Formats: sequence, C-alpha cells, structure tokens
Amino acid sequence: MPTDDPPETFHVTTDEQLRAVSNLTRHRIMAALRFEPATITQIAERVGLAKGSSSYHVRLLERVGLVKVVRTRKVRGVTERYYAMAARSVVLPDPGEGGPDVLMRHAVADLEASSADGERHVRMAHLRLTEEQFAELGARLEALADEYRKLSDPSLPDASLVFALFHPAPRDQTTGGAK
Repeated sequence: MPTDDPPETFHVTTDEQLRAVSNLTRHRIMAALRFEPATITQIAERVGLAKGSSSYHVRLLERVGLVKVVRTRKVRGVTERYYAMAARSVVLPDPGEGGPDVLMRHAVADLEASSADGERHVRMAHLRLTEEQFAELGARLEALADEYRKLSDPSLPDASLVFALFHPAPRDQTTGGAK
C-alpha cells in the first residue's frame, strides 16, 4: 500500500496531460488503479491488455504525473514496481464551447462496454431550474458522489457514477433545432 496519502486532486493543465487522459485505454488503466496499487502485469490482466501495451500506457501516465510508483520489490532479481494514481481524483479543464468532453465520452464507452445483464441505473431528465436551483442540485450531486466515494471498499466490485448537469446549447427556434 502507498506509504503516503495522495493529494485529493490532480489538475490537468498541459496538452500532454490532456492527451494522456483522452485515451480510453489510459482512462481504464487509471480506473484500475483508483483503489489499490498494481504492477504492470496486474494492470494488464485487469484491463485486458498485453503486458507491453500496459507498460507503454502506464509509463506515459507516469511521465505526465497522473500515476506514480508507490512501492517496489525484488522478484527473482527483477524490480517489480507498483503503480497508483497520483491523486484521488483528476480534474479536467473545461472543454470550452463545442470542445469534446473527454470524461463523458469515456463514461459512455464504459457504459456501452458494461454487461447488459448487470443492474444499471441510467436516466436522463430534462429540467427547468432557476440558477439557484441549478447550483443547489450541482452541489447536492457532488456531495452525494463524495459521500459514496468515501464508503468505497476495494474488495467490492466497481461501480461508476457519472453525472452531467449543464445548460444545453440554445436551439434555433425557427427550425426547431433541426439542421
């Protein structure tokens, strides 16, 4: 286990870091490391990659500061490295108007890859809220996610919670939004 407590957040600030987290394979590697450190071999098994591919992606994540070596041990003369997330959460920059929202794209890919036989709660709701209600709902959703994240037990199966509260782009009223 890591000897030091990781910081709460890692803010993605460079283009190199953004490119690193924009890759779905690296996103899944970071998800595999969110609760406990792992070796390249363990990461490869968890994510379903070849060891060489796993090593490439982990080293790239390490180079940009998103993961770090938290422990080493000698195994038959070879140094085995255990990697962990550099922080409990990663904060991405606002994609800006029309920019791709990497987090949502990865969430949809993960949802699509999840077992259709398993229990899932997926819902979209269209709301009309005052700015105060909008801010309150956002704060409540974040607090609920934080509350359950603190309850997470690494021995239990993974569950992902993704939410997006936003004001959609205004539709062209004359065409009803169709183009």
